[in-house]
Amino acid sequence: MHQSRPRFRPLKSPPSPHSRSLLFATLWLIACARAATAQPAELDPARQWGNWRGPLQNGSAPHAQPPVKWDARRHVRWKVDLPGEGASTPIVWGERVFVAAAVPTGQAVPRPPLDPRQQTEPPGELYDYVAICLDRDTGKERWRRVLATRAPSEGRHATNTYAGGSPCTDGKQLIVSFGSQGIFALDLDGNPLWARRLGPLRTRRGWGEAVTPALHKGRVVVNWDHEDDSYLYALDAATGATLWRKDRPGEVTSWNTPLCVAANPSASDADRDQPRDVIIVNGTGAARAYDLETGAELWRCGGQTVNAIPTPVQVGNSVVCMSGYRGQTAVCVPLDARGDLTNSSSLAWRYDQDTPYVPSPSLAGQTLFFTKVNDAILTGLNAETGEVQHEPRRLPSLGTVYASPLVADGRLYIADRDGMTVVLDAVSLEVLAVNELPAGVDASPVAVGEQLLLRTRNAVYCLETEKAE
Repeated sequence: MHQSRPRFRPLKSPPSPHSRSLLFATLWLIACARAATAQPAELDPARQWGNWRGPLQNGSAPHAQPPVKWDARRHVRWKVDLPGEGASTPIVWGERVFVAAAVPTGQAVPRPPLDPRQQTEPPGELYDYVAICLDRDTGKERWRRVLATRAPSEGRHATNTYAGGSPCTDGKQLIVSFGSQGIFALDLDGNPLWARRLGPLRTRRGWGEAVTPALHKGRVVVNWDHEDDSYLYALDAATGATLWRKDRPGEVTSWNTPLCVAANPSASDADRDQPRDVIIVNGTGAARAYDLETGAELWRCGGQTVNAIPTPVQVGNSVVCMSGYRGQTAVCVPLDARGDLTNSSSLAWRYDQDTPYVPSPSLAGQTLFFTKVNDAILTGLNAETGEVQHEPRRLPSLGTVYASPLVADGRLYIADRDGMTVVLDAVSLEVLAVNELPAGVDASPVAVGEQLLLRTRNAVYCLETEKAE
């Protein structure tokens, strides 16, 4: 027989205060080390969706595996009804989902005099402009903040809402824009940090606002294109103070979001000819690039159409700008270009067919996908050369498309205004699924982890891949 060993061996003497302190310090260091190693994976920006175009600002989610098939009951982790209305895209950071909404209060106010150049009329009612934080796991509301209660100064297009601008975050603060009703900074627990009003916006034909800011390296960049004097603003993200304001002569309402990129990381701060960070802004007069630090215009490229809505997309050391209302155009401009490039041979390529009106293009590897005007006709170009890889094709079951395509896990997701979403293989364009929800989608699809978020005007759906699928 083997003699069993005692499980616990009593100490001959109690530990000294010094050894106890050393033990506690060791355990504390181990806990900190474990937390430090867990932190980067959880809050890796590439695994979040901190702005409406996603972690790479091009509509792709490189680490997401969202579901392929769903309906109003199947693969729905949660659905949350939202107050009021909104067409802005939700964003995700960690376990928080942030959504903007405009909620009519029912309190009537006098309407301002109708501008004869406008085709719409203000509602004559106060709205609550609201930011909402949902728990990503359960959909439960973590907090809700009314950021302003004001009456819209103009009407809106029948397909627009008074919450058309999408929030953005860097994981430290949340920026929510309601355009002329205010731009607001909060911490991620909803505590107000600062607020700014940049003045009234008068949009083309009174079709309403959709001001989505960009947040980049301590600056909030705001495109203020409208029917009066147009500007590009850079605000201090910490205080909201204006760092610079750049005139945009000749520009009118454009409804597009600036793209901020690191164009030349090796340049020194003192070398203004080679800025490190560049802002690209689309526009009816021209697509333009600006120095993030100073606001100096670096280049411009004319030839865009009126109502230049699509956000530019970076492709290596170039950027693609396109528009598609009453005309079609796409240009690929080297980021280090300078001056007026409208008729320049230095453009990487130009393409003049089937470009989008409202949706922005999305990048899948080296293929740039976009839809025609607001129709479900999909084209794929080689993003570096502009050569056609996928001839225009009509997608099944889809109607009018406002949402921008999503690229995730080798698939392409395209949602329409009737609640249908087509999922395609991003290489072969084989249709993998056609899914339906009971309400239309104008906001762009969002993919984080194994979840897909689809926002209708009045609700958010969280769809999730099931392990047994």
